[in-house]
Amino acid sequence: MATPHHRVAIVGTGFSGLGMAIRLAQRGDTDYVVLEKADEVGGTWRDNRYPGCACDVPSRLYSFSFAQFPRWSRDYASAGEIWSYLRAVADRYAVRDRIEFGADLRAAEFDEQTGRWTLTVADGRQWTCDALVLGAGALHEPRLPEIEGLSSFAGTLAHTAQWPEGTDLTGQRVGVVGTGASAVQLVPAVAPVAAHTTVFQRTAAWTMSKRDEEWSPARQRLFARWPAVQRLVRWRTYWSLEARAPLFVRFPGLARLVERIALRELAAAVPDPVTRAALTPHYRIGCKRILLSDDYWPSFARSDVSLVTDSIVRVEPDAVVTADGTRHEVDVLVLGTGFDVSGSLDRIEVRGLDGRTLADAWSHGMHTHLGITVAGFPELYLLLGPNTGLGHNSVVTMIEFATDYVLKAIDRGRGGPRVTTQSAQDAFTREMLRRSRHTIWTTGCRSWYLDRFGHNTALWPGSTVAYWARTRRVDESSFETVGTHSRAKESIDAQGI
Repeated sequence: MATPHHRVAIVGTGFSGLGMAIRLAQRGDTDYVVLEKADEVGGTWRDNRYPGCACDVPSRLYSFSFAQFPRWSRDYASAGEIWSYLRAVADRYAVRDRIEFGADLRAAEFDEQTGRWTLTVADGRQWTCDALVLGAGALHEPRLPEIEGLSSFAGTLAHTAQWPEGTDLTGQRVGVVGTGASAVQLVPAVAPVAAHTTVFQRTAAWTMSKRDEEWSPARQRLFARWPAVQRLVRWRTYWSLEARAPLFVRFPGLARLVERIALRELAAAVPDPVTRAALTPHYRIGCKRILLSDDYWPSFARSDVSLVTDSIVRVEPDAVVTADGTRHEVDVLVLGTGFDVSGSLDRIEVRGLDGRTLADAWSHGMHTHLGITVAGFPELYLLLGPNTGLGHNSVVTMIEFATDYVLKAIDRGRGGPRVTTQSAQDAFTREMLRRSRHTIWTTGCRSWYLDRFGHNTALWPGSTVAYWARTRRVDESSFETVGTHSRAKESIDAQGI
């Protein structure tokens, strides 16, 4: 049987993959396929089901601009609600018929003779396509800590990104490793039901009030009947968040003012001075992700919640042992240790021109053009790629801007496969390094925003408006047709970028 061929292949069914599929469908393009490793859509919001999991961007903005939802239950929707929203959107725009579930992409190879990509999934099935769009995302491959004896733990061991179905924490002694975005949501949800909760903290995190409010039935009816009102509220929310961009990228000194507000909230929430001191961060707010919670810090005022700041030296079958020699007995150990940011793409062997792999191309850093295309990889497009994450606004806006760019670029590739030039990519890489140099993210803390070379390859060092301006048109000088592409002799690292 002939290998199925499509004009476009999309990988993933989170916001990126579904958004791309829907935009193709909206303009009448039906020659596409979506490869999804799981048995349902949803991406991050399908996989993350730990207690308390929710969005930290207002629901009305953390959704597609073309598919507003008037009946969110609250300002910051739970993971379950967002997952339901994505499933409903897939149904509403009738893209499910184009999705191949259980298709875990493992290899993608570009053939210069045919100008096509050959895609191979884990079970051996194959597809070919003219353009490949990777919307696999960065926040769903869990990062597991290297702790001696971790595999010997006899109780329930869970990562927040791989939460065991049906886990009941009632009356259990729960240990939580990590104090990042997942733990900040998990701890307040676990503490009221657990017999005792022990939080193992390596680095204190800046946390600010979420001010999460329920949506009244009246508000839901208003937005359902008058969508224009919801759009106005959405725009107001967008611009209020967008106004925070200068704090991160232009005037990091303003962070001190925000820190004062956060420290006042900490003082009000945690009366014990020793615990309060341990929870006080010692880096500029915003250098790491700012966490939003109304009940994380107050959890440490409970008598059944303990904060441990000594480092973990090993795990035993029934306890966590810290550097001071203390055995902290636990029945359940939860790893809130975040994600492997490049893990999604590391799982896929992507081969472009001359058989070069994406792993080789990125051995000195994840370099792209606009976070979307990669030199040496024709008709390959990334959604929510390097340098397109945000610290101040909704990444869904960035996904939509990038999707519009990809659609324009794909149209221009109908005359033959095109590839980003090395010079365009090098210029963008230098720009990202230069613009990131004086941002809040490079003020001295260690975070997943920075790669192993200390370079910001995760976040966009500017406003979303600026990114829209850069992506609303395709600069023809940034591309060349495959077959005429130059093979520059000087590598990126030789140029010092």
